[in-house]
Amino acid sequence: MAKLKWDESGKRLYETGVKNGVLYVMNNGEYGRGVAWNGLISITESPSGAEATPLYADDIKYLELYSAEEFGATIEAYTYPDEFGACDGTVTLQKGVILGQQPRSTFALCYRTTIGSDTNGNKHGYKLHIVYGCKASPSEKAYNTVNNDPEAITFSWEVTSTPVEVTGQDPTSTLVLDSTKLKPATMAAVEAKLYGGSGEPTLMLPDEIIALVTSQEAVPTAAASLKINDTK
Repeated sequence: MAKLKWDESGKRLYETGVKNGVLYVMNNGEYGRGVAWNGLISITESPSGAEATPLYADDIKYLELYSAEEFGATIEAYTYPDEFGACDGTVTLQKGVILGQQPRSTFALCYRTTIGSDTNGNKHGYKLHIVYGCKASPSEKAYNTVNNDPEAITFSWEVTSTPVEVTGQDPTSTLVLDSTKLKPATMAAVEAKLYGGSGEPTLMLPDEIIALVTSQEAVPTAAASLKINDTK
């Protein structure tokens, strides 16, 4: 049996950055057209729950029960799309007139992080993150005077989520695609749907993504590339 090795060249990986944010706002029970979210600073994922409750019987630890796991996150940005106003509790009565303290719409979010390595730097690969069933809580906004140490206002929202169904699995709030594990043609096919190209940028639910990935990964690489090019 081969002996374990650590820190081999090309295997010193790290993850960094956040970019290519896309917002999908739910309207009448369906997610609408995706819009680009510029100015993302950070997305901090903060799962909670999955806490153990020990049970004792026969003078021993009998078993442990675990609470349901819930997904939460914090979004920080310099700006946000106009469409996010519906998720932030505002309504535009007419152009330039905005009313606050209104019902908050559900939304989904897609964003990309970078996978780096010791040999390829930040060009090693990336992960595509999709978060479903999000609701944003009211956030603090601090408006400060301009001085000799200028800084831009940052906006921050606490986000909770309601999981969506996945065939054969427990419901989930998140799905991640890793470009270092999937074919380039597979990632391109998913991104063509999420970002737009041949059609409008459209959110895909987990079952749709799994079906598309499965079909793309089953196709030989050259044929898969041709299939993607034919859809553009």
